[in-house]
Amino acid sequence: MKKAFIIAIAGFCTLLILCTALFFFVNKHKKEKELLEAVESYRVEKNKKFSAENEKYGDYEVDVAFLGDSLTDGYDLEKYYPDYLVSNRGIGGDTTFDLEARLENSVYALKPKAVVLLIGANNLSTMHENYENILLGLRENLPETEVILLSLTSMGQEWGKGNALAAYNNVRIKKLADKYGFTYVDIYTPLMDVETGQIYPEYTVDGGHLTQKGYEVLTENIAPVLEEVLNTRKKEV
Repeated sequence: MKKAFIIAIAGFCTLLILCTALFFFVNKHKKEKELLEAVESYRVEKNKKFSAENEKYGDYEVDVAFLGDSLTDGYDLEKYYPDYLVSNRGIGGDTTFDLEARLENSVYALKPKAVVLLIGANNLSTMHENYENILLGLRENLPETEVILLSLTSMGQEWGKGNALAAYNNVRIKKLADKYGFTYVDIYTPLMDVETGQIYPEYTVDGGHLTQKGYEVLTENIAPVLEEVLNTRKKEV
């Protein structure tokens, strides 16, 4: 009788553990599904916005299109580049593969005078599987557009574990910029605290995304290059 009772209790405990595990498994996947649906919904809305803007502007009317992921998406371009007609074509969470899939609506149809590209932080280990494809697309579809390639940023906290790979990827980005005659801008070094090997804390909100001070550093490094590129283009035209 006692043995049967112990077996029953053990069975009940096992069942309870299994039910608990199942609950957390289902709940986790439900949240993941909801997150994916929210991300997809956001992408759809952003692309609708891009399409409307494409209709609004004529070819080469927009001075600069900033193309990328959340670092671009969160960049207040009108604040930092008041002298230019700018378009923000960043979508938070994008990888290089996501970006490649939306190039037509995001930038080809817009035909800006210049493109500033910052992408790869969300897929550091695979970004070079198709990064050059993006550059080829820009070269072939926007032959009159100036292209500025930004390095990946330095990072901190959990993101900081990717700094060594980001630095290596930046070397490859620089080589590709030279190969295609594009302009390269290093934004990794200005954000990096060499003593800690990570981004300065005041430049980031979570190690990966930037504060206002972080965006100010970006602007200080991008603006002079952008001015030079656009002035050169103006003289040639």
